[in-house]
Amino acid sequence: MTIIDHALKSINNQRIATGQPEIDIDEIPLDDPAIYADLQQAKTTAVFQLESRGMKDLMKKVKPNRFTDIVALVALYRPGPMQLADDFVKRKQGVEKVDYLHPSLEHVLEGTYGVMLYQEQVMQIAQVLAGYSLAEADILRKAMGKKKPEEMARQREVFINGAVGNGVDTDQADHIFNLMERFAGYGFNKPHSVAYALIAYQTAWLKHYFPSDFMASVLSADMQNTDKVIINIDESRTMGLVVVPPDVNEGEFRFRAVDDTTINYGLGAIKGLGEGPVETIVMQRKAAPYTDLYDFCERVDPRKVNKRSVDALVGGGALDQLVTCSEAVSY
Repeated sequence: MTIIDHALKSINNQRIATGQPEIDIDEIPLDDPAIYADLQQAKTTAVFQLESRGMKDLMKKVKPNRFTDIVALVALYRPGPMQLADDFVKRKQGVEKVDYLHPSLEHVLEGTYGVMLYQEQVMQIAQVLAGYSLAEADILRKAMGKKKPEEMARQREVFINGAVGNGVDTDQADHIFNLMERFAGYGFNKPHSVAYALIAYQTAWLKHYFPSDFMASVLSADMQNTDKVIINIDESRTMGLVVVPPDVNEGEFRFRAVDDTTINYGLGAIKGLGEGPVETIVMQRKAAPYTDLYDFCERVDPRKVNKRSVDALVGGGALDQLVTCSEAVSY
């Protein structure tokens, strides 16, 4: 959410400056074909919840084309539910017939192609099929999660009696209860999954339509993790973006989108250089760009930009653009 917030501030500052309306991330359409095309091709490095290798492999199989598919992906990609992934994929792709277990459960299981994936589905099945109240269905959910034999035996009897009372065959009711009991241990909290899926979609949307602002925000969020910075710079280049090397006359503490295709390297990502020295460097150059190494060393406060900071800048290449002055003294 911080990455989204920083990206939006960068985007909207530019849009305000050019007289364009601001972007409200909560108003973007959730059915954009371009975003689902990216997801189906697993172009999701830096996309929340969808960037791991395993998730990318699963996405290529699922081929999400609606928001509920993203919700299901978030719930599926965990150790337990992954055993349900094959059924989910086959049913979604039409390889295997979707089985809703009972005609009255189609609206409960339609979003997951007949696969019980969420805790709420188990509760809804108990309500629809066996007449449970919401409170009773929640007790059933908890009992299944804790797997208490005595309570489960009691709940089985209540469920089957309620289902038979609603015209369901006894054997079918027993079969459905067995499936519920099996899947309840893997069931994911659907609101949790929906919230994650929404953030995933929003980050995918920002990456697609505002790549430089988004990747600058991603790089800034991980700037203390060199491995992540390398991965995200490689991804930026794959996307056709140019990441300009560190430069004391251009860089700020965070990575910054210069335009639609260019990102300035964040000086804060240079090892050994903290936020204090960078603030001093940026503040002093507001009057005029640094002309050479001597000018730089003379203008910055040595109490904040000490020898260690200068060494870090040199090592990071942030002083390469300055003309080395023969008169420069040892700092």
